[in-house]
Amino acid sequence: MRNTGHYITNAAWKVWRRNWDVFFKTYQVNFLPPFIEPILYLLAIGFGLGTFVGEIDGIPYVRYIAPALISISIMNAAFFECTYSSYVRMYYQKTFDAIVATPLSIDEVIAGELLWGATRSLIYASLMLLVLIAFGVVDLPSSLLLIPFSFFAGLLFAGIAMCFTAIVPGIDALNYPSFLFITPMFLFSGTFFPLSVLPVPLQVFALAALPLTQLVIVARALTLSAYSPLVLYSLAWIAVVGVIFFFLAIRLMRRRLIV
Repeated sequence: MRNTGHYITNAAWKVWRRNWDVFFKTYQVNFLPPFIEPILYLLAIGFGLGTFVGEIDGIPYVRYIAPALISISIMNAAFFECTYSSYVRMYYQKTFDAIVATPLSIDEVIAGELLWGATRSLIYASLMLLVLIAFGVVDLPSSLLLIPFSFFAGLLFAGIAMCFTAIVPGIDALNYPSFLFITPMFLFSGTFFPLSVLPVPLQVFALAALPLTQLVIVARALTLSAYSPLVLYSLAWIAVVGVIFFFLAIRLMRRRLIV
């Protein structure tokens, strides 16, 4: 752990570059979802359902859900990259075995995977932001801060995802965190309706324990240019928990891969 800073600035970036090159070999397919998804959600939920909802806290519904769509994309991009994709590279493609046969270590491989998961969140968030800007549902220039923010938020979900990858017995077991962790957050993190309509215990739980809630709070503040002290709490929460899961993921993966 004491050499992790060295891994991030040097060897880990070689693993990151390997994933980057593979990603851009099929960029046409990879770039399609972040363009299509926000358009479908904006049309169906924002403009469609929004006609009946009207406004929330004085904000048109389509503008209310726009930052949630980016937050969900940040979460999904890093989480599924560092669960299913990393598991395939580790177990089926034997990519990790091939890399550690070189002078790179397991710690460097995992650090590179985490950085790549965060980068994928940044790519997806950037593409989605272009769509939202085209629809005129986010404020400028403050919304541009979502681009650097998406990397650090993606690193949080990459660390959480890699911890699941380290402990599941097989790739099918990754369905459990997908349905029991990601799907509830998708619905109950202040995404499509305010947390204030939930029972108080659920509000407290969402603010204290759900990562997506923190992303939505920050993204909504940036896209609506509406800041509050709660934004500072969410940024601190993401930073602290992100660091914890980064080191925990490396530790758990080292334990899994060294037999």
